[in-house]
Amino acid sequence: MPAGTADAGAWVRRLTAEGLGTLALVFVAAGADAAAELSHGEVSAAARAVAPGLLVMAMIYALGDASGAHFNPVVSLAFAMKRLFPWPWLIPYWAAQFGGALLGSLALRAMFGEAAATGVSRPLLVSSEAAVIIEAILTAILVTVILGTADRHRLIGPNAALAVGATIALCGLVALPLEGASMNPARSFGPAVAGGSLGDLWIYVVGPLVGAVVATAVTTIVHGAAEPDGAPREAAQGEHAAGTGEGERDAG
Repeated sequence: MPAGTADAGAWVRRLTAEGLGTLALVFVAAGADAAAELSHGEVSAAARAVAPGLLVMAMIYALGDASGAHFNPVVSLAFAMKRLFPWPWLIPYWAAQFGGALLGSLALRAMFGEAAATGVSRPLLVSSEAAVIIEAILTAILVTVILGTADRHRLIGPNAALAVGATIALCGLVALPLEGASMNPARSFGPAVAGGSLGDLWIYVVGPLVGAVVATAVTTIVHGAAEPDGAPREAAQGEHAAGTGEGERDAG
């Protein structure tokens, strides 16, 4: 098979995995909020916090080999800053992630109507300024775990999914009642755009971006610079990283 065809096939798998994974994440996270509204609280805050973590855990096992299972634009950015992920790949990954998030949100609107608006990320019990700080801290914790497990992928392997899923659930249990515990601009973007509620979206972009930058700096200090190749890069790019063109590998 010609190299160009092989690369195209890998990209189809990569972007499909990122779009599908982010769609599923938004459908579960925002859908749980809508289900709580429709069921008059039968879906508890704890269930809403844990569900996205379980979903991400499952999707890492199911799709991680295809794309690295980012499902979050700031995770892709952090991998690029760590030089585990080529910078030119960010735009297609972001397009797949934001596109999947929007499709998932539109599906929720079609199914649940106005109840889907409860899935929009917004400060609930804290100010906007406090929400930005909380998002930055939670995202820094999450991205530190993700980058740390990538750095030690040879030792941890697929068990990284447990650490990442548990971290998402833990952060949700702490902060979901306060400000939604998004930690993911795509998760907040989809419901906000689908519902026409963009006023608070900046919080869930700025906070995670700051957190991702902090986490990248911390993991670089703790674990050192990334290896030029090997297990950490495979964790960030998926198993198909080995099959990409030489120019793509060098772009990181």
